[in-house]
Amino acid sequence: MIHPSQFQAPWWARNSHMQTILAKYLHRNRIKHRRERLELPDGDFVDLAWGLPEQSDNKPLVVLFHGLEGCIESHYIQGMIAALHQQGWQAVLMHFRGCSGEPNRYMQAYHSGAIEDPHYVLGLLRQRYPERPIAAIGYSLGGNMLVNYLAKYPRNPLCATAVVSAPLQLSACADRINSGFSRCYQGYLLSRMITNWQQRLRRHPQHQWQGDLTRIKSLREFDDKVTAPVHGFSDAEDYYERCSGLYKLAQISTPTLMIHAADDPFMNDAVIPDASDLPPAITYELSRSGGHVGFIHGLPWRPNYWLESRVPQWLAQQWPPYLKDKNE
Repeated sequence: MIHPSQFQAPWWARNSHMQTILAKYLHRNRIKHRRERLELPDGDFVDLAWGLPEQSDNKPLVVLFHGLEGCIESHYIQGMIAALHQQGWQAVLMHFRGCSGEPNRYMQAYHSGAIEDPHYVLGLLRQRYPERPIAAIGYSLGGNMLVNYLAKYPRNPLCATAVVSAPLQLSACADRINSGFSRCYQGYLLSRMITNWQQRLRRHPQHQWQGDLTRIKSLREFDDKVTAPVHGFSDAEDYYERCSGLYKLAQISTPTLMIHAADDPFMNDAVIPDASDLPPAITYELSRSGGHVGFIHGLPWRPNYWLESRVPQWLAQQWPPYLKDKNE
């Protein structure tokens, strides 16, 4: 079932681009964090960012996965960590490979279906905290990745998850972001991706991939020439088909809240699932407006970030009974 969202855009930010852009530039949260480097089984590493002050081991733990080229400085990560700490919960961000400010050791980085690093990290956190309830939140690319993870590993350490503004049909999203004003977002992301891959190439001058990154003009072209061959896909369409979460929703059994705005400028209606394809575990909330990871309301000089109230509210309902009582 698809539920209408309770989010209502304010008069001053009804446009999808206003929602998307202002959400970034009006945010004022600045959280402190502690870095932890995790060595991975294949010899590479990922960096965690633990929100401070750290909560005791009996408090719920929420793991965050950022979007394309995101990091601990991303406004939606900063805001959600602050919101989770207000609940008395511990928050930690897993940076995807190469997104923490230092190039990773291997050419392979991350993509929308790369689930093995999160699988390892979540398993490690469960070993460290065997009694601690663990949830996860995935944004945009990180949300699609989380869908892939939940479908692949139905028996996982998570008691609940939330997926926000996920590009569940990757091919359609690649076309949408390459049209109209959305090309501005594409250009911003593409410049960051090219810079990071140039750094990676300098560390691996003998790697077989040595194309001219500066000639790439779209995300689809980047995925076709870089993401796909470096990560074992035949081309962009092969990558999109195999990693789009839309076709895997029925396999999810972990309680999951999915939030999407119909006016998201990164995607079109192709990402919205048919209600009949949604399993009982998924609560899907669709709003008319909200942009891409926007969902701001309130007054322009004092904006509120609806995601920072809705997601914690929903997670609190999913905790084990003894924790629900403490949150009420």
